[in-house]
Amino acid sequence: MLSVNYRGSTGFGKAFVNAANREWAGKMHDDLIDAVDWAIGQGIADPARVAIMGTSYGGYSAFVGLTFTPEKFACAVDLCGISNLVTFLNTIPEYWMPWKSLWTVRVDDYTTETGLRFLEEHSPLNRADRIVRPLLIGQGANDVRVKASESEQIVAAMQQHGIPATYLYYRDEGTGLGRPENRRSFQAVVEAFLAAHLGGRCEPVGDDFARSTIEFKVGRELILQLD
Repeated sequence: MLSVNYRGSTGFGKAFVNAANREWAGKMHDDLIDAVDWAIGQGIADPARVAIMGTSYGGYSAFVGLTFTPEKFACAVDLCGISNLVTFLNTIPEYWMPWKSLWTVRVDDYTTETGLRFLEEHSPLNRADRIVRPLLIGQGANDVRVKASESEQIVAAMQQHGIPATYLYYRDEGTGLGRPENRRSFQAVVEAFLAAHLGGRCEPVGDDFARSTIEFKVGRELILQLD
């Protein structure tokens, strides 16, 4: 596994954080691609067997990986990821307004016509027809930051274009997965999904779904290793 400190990561000073301004699906993604190419060049990674996976912004990165660089990754795993920057900003709760104002700097000014156009251009949802690699999506029903609609709308767009997807839904979760039983069930599906598309070993699911609220909205049949 390779975890990349792409621009925007904290802990490296304000200049490094600010280097990510208006670089969503831009240089922030370039940093991930550079890291993948480095791992391939070092002989660490097989270029045909690289997956991209993340939560929240990392989920957005996974979507970007399959829509902006559609043949770079063998597959992708998203958990609570943003599919459309406009709808994401429009559904931020009103009591987070001070935090919401920061997004005019980090992403772009959603209150202007040029800002909205920029956000649309950098939203994976609007490139869903370019997806050619397998995608696993996970979502908590009670997420107030990245609402379930972010997952549902990209699943719907993929279905409209005849592109298969696997969508997992947890009715008692918010951002990420808090309950150990839900984390275990998600990890079991991720392992089976990666084994299907990258190769390698996969343990039987067994009782990994016990006491979990995991629900397959679509696409369980796409992961044969679950049977």
